[in-house]
Amino acid sequence: MPPGQKTLNSERQRFIEAIDNLFLKLELSYHYQFYKVFGTDHKLNEAKKLWAKSLKKYPAESINAAIETVIEANDYLPTLTEIIKACSVSMDSINIPSPHEAFIEAQKSSPPRYSYSWTHPIIYWAAREVGWELINSPNNNNTFHAFSKIYLRLVKESQSGKKFDLPDKNASNQLQPLDLKLLESLRKKHGL
Repeated sequence: MPPGQKTLNSERQRFIEAIDNLFLKLELSYHYQFYKVFGTDHKLNEAKKLWAKSLKKYPAESINAAIETVIEANDYLPTLTEIIKACSVSMDSINIPSPHEAFIEAQKSSPPRYSYSWTHPIIYWAAREVGWELINSPNNNNTFHAFSKIYLRLVKESQSGKKFDLPDKNASNQLQPLDLKLLESLRKKHGL
């Protein structure tokens, strides 16, 4: 490896492979149309950059599932918009709700949140990170965007092996015993 070059982490490597796989499958499935649109190396490289930037919020597994679906359904070379829509739908194929479905579920949840029957724990953690007040606020138009960004980041982390579990339901109900020695030392320190 050349000096100064960073090694790619496995998630980023899977994403790059998914984009390359997407373009390979488009080329093989829509040969003539593909070369008409992406006929030069320059056009192909620019298209890969644009598509990768537009699809970066989706995990590699979602992109791979989406391209299979789009190829089966389309007689003509799909647009980037069609691929983005298919990626959103393909979140179901990896057993995780789409960001929109997850946001609606977070809005419908009620306290205590940890005991709500979540479709997936990632929804709880994404909503908790955004803040329950914002999730339930009807006047904040940017809440879905913030939730979606956090949710998809957590989905990627989950795909990389990070575990997301709900907090222990009994842990919040248990009171910790009062440390009398600490209390007494604080009273003396502050003259109470």
